[in-house]
Amino acid sequence: MLVAHEVARALGVRALFTERQEGAMTLRRGFSFEPGEPALVVEDVITTGLSTRETIQCVEQAGGKVVGAGALIDRSGGTADLGLPKAALITLKIQNYDPSECPLCRAGIPAVKPGSRTKK
Repeated sequence: MLVAHEVARALGVRALFTERQEGAMTLRRGFSFEPGEPALVVEDVITTGLSTRETIQCVEQAGGKVVGAGALIDRSGGTADLGLPKAALITLKIQNYDPSECPLCRAGIPAVKPGSRTKK
């Protein structure tokens, strides 16, 4: 949210944000778009692109037109397909493992799952 706010401030436009409600990305707090209003989706980190695609869909369902996406870090190595132009300050290829193949899991080191999909 802070990253998007600062990008919007630098561009001289308003910042809106989505939140996960009952597992679905939603536009809340009275935010709305004019039909066809251009929008840029800004994230801190893109890993697979799933949350970014959910946000894009949420904006489009609310009437906005997403013209691009940006992130501080793209952990996909540039492979996350968002269906529109994207840019990141840094692109990294971070190895992900299936739990059955994870060397840390095999060594008995507990997995920690940070991020917006963490269940409490």
